[in-house]
Amino acid sequence: MVEVYEFWTIIVTLVVVKLCHWIYKWRNPTSNGKLPPGSMGFPIIGETLEFMKPHDAFQLATFLTKKILRYGPVFRTSLFGARVIISTDIGLNMEIAKTNHAPGAPKSLARFFGENNLFVKSKESHKHVRNLTSQFLGSQGLRLRMIQDIDSLARTHMELGAKNGGLDIKETSSKILIECLAKKVMGDMEPHAAKELTQCWRGFPRGWFRFSWSIPGNGVYRMLKACARNQMMNLLKETVLKKRASGEELGEFFKIIFGETEGGSEKMSIENAIEYIFTFFVIANETTPGVLAATVKLINDNPKVKQELQREHKRIFQDKTEKDEADLTWEDYKSMTFTQMVINESLRITSTVPTMLRIVEHETHVGDYTIPAGWIFMGFPSVHFNPEKYEDPLAFNPWRWEGKDLSVILSRTYMPFGAGSRLCLGAEFAKMQMAIFIHHLCRYTWSMKTETKVLRRFILMFPRGSDVQISEDTEVDNSSVY
Repeated sequence: MVEVYEFWTIIVTLVVVKLCHWIYKWRNPTSNGKLPPGSMGFPIIGETLEFMKPHDAFQLATFLTKKILRYGPVFRTSLFGARVIISTDIGLNMEIAKTNHAPGAPKSLARFFGENNLFVKSKESHKHVRNLTSQFLGSQGLRLRMIQDIDSLARTHMELGAKNGGLDIKETSSKILIECLAKKVMGDMEPHAAKELTQCWRGFPRGWFRFSWSIPGNGVYRMLKACARNQMMNLLKETVLKKRASGEELGEFFKIIFGETEGGSEKMSIENAIEYIFTFFVIANETTPGVLAATVKLINDNPKVKQELQREHKRIFQDKTEKDEADLTWEDYKSMTFTQMVINESLRITSTVPTMLRIVEHETHVGDYTIPAGWIFMGFPSVHFNPEKYEDPLAFNPWRWEGKDLSVILSRTYMPFGAGSRLCLGAEFAKMQMAIFIHHLCRYTWSMKTETKVLRRFILMFPRGSDVQISEDTEVDNSSVY
């Protein structure tokens, strides 16, 4: 018995020593130089729980502000099972964005989008999909393909909301986006297929950006096991193959992808095209509707802003009526000067998450510190809240953009869409969708429910919804063609 006891004592001791050594190595990662200060948290989960605590969407998270006070603008941590460098240093953020091209996606995102996804593969493949996206969502593409559809859908949904006495901003914006993109991507779809596609999107759990393990109950597990991703991928592929076999027309986006415009050669396989479309849909649907709902909240809480918007859109309504025109044009969109100021200010104040995510491709030196290759880099645009750059930065003040170039989506003091090779190509599309939605909302007397809250848990959250009450009473003559 004594020998058995001694044997298990040795085994337990070895396990404890090994465990302590593993924990020590986790908390004290090695590099070829001095790492930035910081802490790695608990093994595996790191500091993810604290990082993901919901916070006011219009202010930087307490996690970030505490870390900056303790460690400075650049520090290390562990999030989503990965080693991470977080930076609020604008110079370093811009340098990393320019010299590194691989997206800093934790394993949860890599699994979600697929290992062969062109968005997360090589620099060359990403350049290829950027070129395709640019053809579809560049200014010319928006003028020719998107503005009329967004305008028509926004008008229809707003009229329905007015009849029902209200609508949910985020949900309605998501419907408009899905309906518009589905038509542009797939062309005319059979009713049951269109309905199934919509149900796929509605089935996506909101907390998919979480941990990197398939643990029952977390966002990634529900996403994978619910098969929403696979269901949609199969539906898209089945529709594409059926249309091509029968000679039916695909949507304009697939025509671009398959090189069917201007006699081009096929540019992408069906499998890669489906992966690309899936990623495009997810990113678009998870970003713009949330930011739009937050923007409407900011407008609602600032009566002077709301009044100025109504004044601007009343002028556009009247101008369209006098010309006996119904549809918005690109020129109408560009004439929404104050609306653009509101959107820029909203993008500034809601950018409380890292807008630059990269995998560090080569060892980088920052002063006395070394950032090892392979670590994830998260660059926060904290310059948006720098009182030296923006007077009273926590205040929502669209007039601060007066006289500035409102088409700029990137500068050293403004970077809501990222920077470098991963600068968001959908920036203009997002701003256009927001402007047109606001335009049609301003046709009516509206107010957002006072209990509406806007939080961030990396992604924008609306725990009490984003409902607005809408009355058909309006200063604009609804009997006009508009």
